[in-house]
Amino acid sequence: MVLWDFDGPICRLFAGHKAERVAAGLVEWLAGRGLHGLLDDAEREAMDPHGVLRAVDRRHPGSDLVAELEARLTKEELRAAASALPTAYADPLIRTWTAVGSRLAITTNNSPRVVTAYLDTRGLTACFSPHIYGRTTELHLLKPDPHCLNRALSAMGAAPSDALMIGDSPSDLTAARDAGVPFLGYARNEQKGKLLREAGAECVVGSLEPLLLALRRR
Repeated sequence: MVLWDFDGPICRLFAGHKAERVAAGLVEWLAGRGLHGLLDDAEREAMDPHGVLRAVDRRHPGSDLVAELEARLTKEELRAAASALPTAYADPLIRTWTAVGSRLAITTNNSPRVVTAYLDTRGLTACFSPHIYGRTTELHLLKPDPHCLNRALSAMGAAPSDALMIGDSPSDLTAARDAGVPFLGYARNEQKGKLLREAGAECVVGSLEPLLLALRRR
């Protein structure tokens, strides 16, 4: 069983519709409602849309404000999905793993609607459906919490030791560790690789091609 993070290992979601622009739009929307002070300087300057959402949820958990902000983020992610850049070798790797009988799931902090929209454009939905576990209204359960991994394991009746998590961030690594799932880091550049290794990732690849070649040799 393979658990995939979405944005990174499968595609660059914000390749054309930049995450920084999305975060700035969320911050501007809050400011327009007199809520500029909900974020501290570091949170505003980080330009991370998920960071903005988390910060507001920490201060007003479960509120209508958080629900509206999450809906706005989902709308922006759907826009981004239309110009997302597929990760090299991800599509054939997913299809090959499916063909040899491996079960696949997606465990992500992105909206499951966005994941499905992207997979539909690549003809990959059947490789994962119905096992797409994304952001819910319980934002405190986003990775690094292992909630979405545990949901996948439970739904598919899999032992953590029999699964593999492919992720590209330290939060993916933390979630995999806490769920007891072996982890493979994917790093599209040296900066991401450094962050994963500094977080303790023991196996990091810069391309999915070696995985595909090894699977085909089997």
